[in-house]
Amino acid sequence: MAKESALSSARAAAPPVSKSVTVIPDLDRLIHPRIRLGIISALAAADSPLTFNDLKDLLDTTDGNLSVHARKLEEAKYIACVKSFDGRVPRTEYTLTPAGRTAFDRYLNHMEAILQAAKR
Repeated sequence: MAKESALSSARAAAPPVSKSVTVIPDLDRLIHPRIRLGIISALAAADSPLTFNDLKDLLDTTDGNLSVHARKLEEAKYIACVKSFDGRVPRTEYTLTPAGRTAFDRYLNHMEAILQAAKR
């Protein structure tokens, strides 16, 4: 209860938003989670496809966590996945799609707008 009343007090004490405040568009919720942003960022910076293990090591995450987040990005067509075999060992490679590049660029522009607004 004390926590709720403290939140209510904080809201009541907050100054009203002036009309001069810049409205910042919502961030892409598909990209924003840490692992997904890491996947997209790594692929955007890479000169060639990255393997599942490359991404897992870069992001310091588990197989299951990476798999779930990569699948979400793949379903949105932000990344492409190619599965093959290197001998008998499965190999999964990811690349950033043109739609993924566009979404990432838009995300970065939104973040820059937030940073600029915060500096004012």
